[in-house]
Amino acid sequence: MADRYSATVTWTGPAEDHRSGQYSRVHEWRFDGHTVVRASAGPTVPGSDPSAVDPEEALVASASACHMLWFLAIARKKGLTVIAYEDQADGEMGKNEAGKDYMAVVTLRPHVTFEGEADPALIVECHRLAHEECYIANSLRAEMRVEPR
Repeated sequence: MADRYSATVTWTGPAEDHRSGQYSRVHEWRFDGHTVVRASAGPTVPGSDPSAVDPEEALVASASACHMLWFLAIARKKGLTVIAYEDQADGEMGKNEAGKDYMAVVTLRPHVTFEGEADPALIVECHRLAHEECYIANSLRAEMRVEPR
């Protein structure tokens, strides 16, 4: 049986606000029954909250986190000890063949700090393998770029 993952997305608001189109785009994402994330549409959408997480940011963060987790596992197996990992990832929207908006490019820019010296060629290999194994990258049609810093 395949692993399954779930999330509960909840929004409520006054009927008159929804009818008029003046409704809040703020909502909640609930994971594992207890972790709650305040979410919203992107900051350019009326009724959104720029301080909340939007779906596009979450997609970029998911791709980054998946790559990082695979990188950490692969680096350990290759004898590298990682003591810090930071990724300044971003996503770029584009238009698909039908003219619809989609996440066209996700760029990961990981900066990894190792205990001791690490062979640059081995680091590149770990990133390559992490990218190949990443579930999220394998699920997206976006171009995935990995640009280690």
